[in-house]
Order: sequence, then structure tokens, then C-alpha cells
Amino acid sequence: MSQIKHHLRRVGGAVVTTLATLLVFLCLVMPDQITRLPPGNFWLNALVRIPIEAIVAVAVLLALPERARQILATFLGFVLGLLTVVKIVDMGFFAVLAREFDPVLDWVLFTDGYHFLQDSIGKPGAFGVAVAALLLAASLLTFTTLAVRRLTRLLAAHARPTRHAVFAFASAWVILTVFGVQIVGGVPVAAQAAAELARDTALKVPKDIADQKAFEREVKVDAFANLPDDQLLTALRGKDVVIGFVESYGRSAVENPEFNSTVLAQLKADDAKLASRGFAARTGFLTSSTAGGGSWLAHSTFLSGLWIDNQQRYRSLVNSDRLTLTRAFKRAGFRTVGVEPGVTYAWPEGQFYGYDQVYDVHSLDYHGPMLSWSTMPDQYAMRQFQNFEYGKTTRPPLLGEITLTSSHTPWAPLPKTLPWDQLGDGSVYGPIIKSAEGAGSVWKDNHKVREAYATSIAYSVDTLISYVEKYADDNLVMIFLGDHQPASVVVGQNAGKDVPISIVAKDPKVLDRINSWGWTNGLTPAPTAPVWPMNQFRDKFLTAFSPEGEPH
Repeated sequence: MSQIKHHLRRVGGAVVTTLATLLVFLCLVMPDQITRLPPGNFWLNALVRIPIEAIVAVAVLLALPERARQILATFLGFVLGLLTVVKIVDMGFFAVLAREFDPVLDWVLFTDGYHFLQDSIGKPGAFGVAVAALLLAASLLTFTTLAVRRLTRLLAAHARPTRHAVFAFASAWVILTVFGVQIVGGVPVAAQAAAELARDTALKVPKDIADQKAFEREVKVDAFANLPDDQLLTALRGKDVVIGFVESYGRSAVENPEFNSTVLAQLKADDAKLASRGFAARTGFLTSSTAGGGSWLAHSTFLSGLWIDNQQRYRSLVNSDRLTLTRAFKRAGFRTVGVEPGVTYAWPEGQFYGYDQVYDVHSLDYHGPMLSWSTMPDQYAMRQFQNFEYGKTTRPPLLGEITLTSSHTPWAPLPKTLPWDQLGDGSVYGPIIKSAEGAGSVWKDNHKVREAYATSIAYSVDTLISYVEKYADDNLVMIFLGDHQPASVVVGQNAGKDVPISIVAKDPKVLDRINSWGWTNGLTPAPTAPVWPMNQFRDKFLTAFSPEGEPH
């Protein structure tokens, strides 16, 4: 009986050691992007790689006395677990935002991710995923620490053959690196993924500090800050201007053949609607500062003329006195209002942007159902803008900045366009949303996700143009643009960050001011249309519609 127990202990010990070895090895060679996983059989491809981190760690551990060895092994195991958690988070960030996770600045985005899960799979499902993620992170930290400690004890007990193995693997790693030997898919056999991630993660802190100092200098440079009020936007005096941000309206919506037909058909129909009222449009592209999410970063980039691509820059910006595009309109004598159906809590940024009035979810008087993340259909928000501001018979010139949210992920359930006089208090949407396909169903099929995305973009853009068709007078000027591309589940891993932008007007003199921009006639941008970084728009627009931009 004792022999059986001894045999079982040996077998059990061998199994645990094997699992510990596999865990440590895979944590070392695992990349931080799904697209960097070796093609084909991941397990077989991964097993032929040689991680330099393991070679160096074993060499250092063997050179230390027992107590110091175990302390260092515990530390290295914990760090390996931490880096593995970062890799997994990076995979999620690359999949959604097309960039890596910044451990200094990106914690605020986890709240948005949790809300997205609530919209997609419900509150119980989102809570379950969150708990599972925390348990996974805790398990990785625990098991990698225990695994490294176990392997360290085993290797120290066989120090002589271990040293020979270290020398052999180190020599092989150098040779493989020099000759650039790769497995299938261009993945190098000589691996250093964990070391590179540790280096990049550690360098983010000083990089973020340096970026903050650079931004503090950038925000002080503003050619328009001291321009007299009577010299601002003189070519738009007597006009009413609407700036519409269309959530997730990216270049792929008009150029990706997998789903662009719905959007292109709607843009063509909307061009006809504009022409029937004597309006025309010019369209180009801007390169957003973000992708997949982080709309507020794009909004602030567009309105401030500064490149805002992280939360640190955003916080610094809204605590400055930077002249935003909206504030420039205010200085030029316009009443400035923001229609923000996505704002559900206090929003002090409204003061920074220079709004005279902000209409959030509470003040828009909506009594219909929510649409996942979107609190109300875009058409209802636009109708309230008409009721509260644009439709008034006596008022000053108006600048309305309106954030359209119906095309926000998860793109289900979706509203339908209704006659404007039937919207009421929004309760009319109850039966429509109840019968619409929900996010839980749509997100089971990638094809359905793309179709729902395209349908939502078509709805949001048509809402704006239908508003022009229904309510606009001859002096309305509308500027609308996408804030960013949607997540890679829609556009893939290699999509850029470009978004369409259109200017719509009836007065030909308005569009004449931007002839030099080379934008495409109509709402559909040509593939060759100019592309500007989003932060350049403010200065180009202020120049074009101020005395400096007078035609010669």
C-alpha cells in the first residue's frame, strides 16, 4: 500500500511539474495580440520556441543562495503572472481599440467595457464575466508564482545538468537570432515576448510623464486665442450651425464592401433629399485620435485643435482655457448649446466647451425605452433640439453640437425612422424596440453584427439629413462627422482611423469658402478625398470662415 501511495505521489508530482513547466513556458511565449498567435496548431508551433527570459532567469537563480533564490523566484513568478494578465488585457484592447493597454491611463475604460457587456449580455452575464476575469487574474498570479518556485527548487536540485542545458539553450538562442530562424507565419523561434512587454510596460510611466509635459506646452500655443471677437467666424454671421458627431461612423462604413452597400444607398438617397431643398454637401476625411471607443477623445480633438488620444491629455485639456470651436462661436455672438443624450451624470466639461445650455438625458424629456447603451433614438434627440432651440421664432444665431448615439455599439436593438410629428414623448418607440432584434441575438453572428452596424449608421446619417429636409431654413449650415471607426469585430484588425466629415449648406457662399480643401461633392467621399488629422480641422475651419480666409 505504501508503495502504491509513493508511486501515486511520484506520478502526481510529475504531472504537477509538467503543468508548471507548460504554464511558465506558455506565459513566456504568448503574444499580446490574437493576430500574432502562430497560425495553424498553436501548441505545436509554440513548443519549438526558445524564450530568452527563461534562460536568463535560470542562470541567475542558480547563482544565488537558497533563501535569495526562493525570494527572487517568488518575485519572478508574480511578475510573469502580471505580464500575462497584461497580455490578455492587451488582446482585448487590440480587438476593440486597435492599440495596447496603457496601465497608467486606461483604467477608466474598464467601466465602459463593463457597461458594454451589460448592454450585450445583460447585467447577470456582465457580472459573471467580471467575476471570471478577476478570478482568472488572481489564479494566474497565484499559479505562475507557485510554478516558478516549484521549478526553481527542481532545477536547483539538479544544478549541474541544468547549467549545461542553460549553456546549450543560450547558444541556440543566439544562433537562431543571428540567422533569424522563424516558424510558420514569420514568428521567430528565438522568443523574447515577455521581456519586450516588461520593457514597454515599464517605459510607459516615463513616456506618459514626458507626454504630459509636452502637452502642457502644446496647449499654450494657439494662433486664434487672441483674435478679436469681431474677427471670428465672420463668414457665418447670420447663420445657424449644427455640428453632429455620428457615433462609430468610420471610413469603413463607406468603403468596406462587406457591409457598405446599406450606407452608400442611404447617402445617395440623402443627397437627393438635400438637392430637393436646394442644399449641397462637401465631404472629406479626418483621421481620428481613437478607434473602437473613447468618443470623448475624438470630440475634444476635433473641437480643441489638439491631439487628444489618452485620458491624461483629456484631463489636462478640460482644465485649461483652450479656445474650443464651440467657444469660438460663443465669442462670435452665437448661442451655444450641446445636446448630449449620452450624458447621464454631471458633466462639468460643458463649461470648458463654452455651452450656454447642455441638454442631457434628464432634460430631453424622453419617456421611451433605452436602446442598449443609447438612451434614446437620434431622431427624438434632434426633434427636441428643434423644440427647445432651433424652432424658436425669436432667438440669436445658434451653434448646436449634437452627439448622436443610436450607432453606438452594440448596434441593437435599433430604432426606425418615424414621421417627425409622431414622436411624442418617445413612448411610441416601446413596441418598436420590443419587436427589434436584441444585442444578445445579434452578437452571436459576426455577419449580423456588421449588418446591424451599417444599418445604425444609415439611420443616424439619415436622421440628420431628414432634419434638414423637414426643418432647415436657408441659413442652416450642418457639419457632421464620425468620431471613430467601430471595433475590429466589424472592420478587422488592419482598418485605419479615418472618419468621413461633411459640410451641408444651402448658401453657395458657405461652400465656396472651402473650395480649396478639395473635398468631394455630395455626402459620399471619394477614395482620393483629402485626409487630415482631426486636430487640424479647428484651425482650417476658423481660417476659412474668418477674414483671413476671404476669397481673393
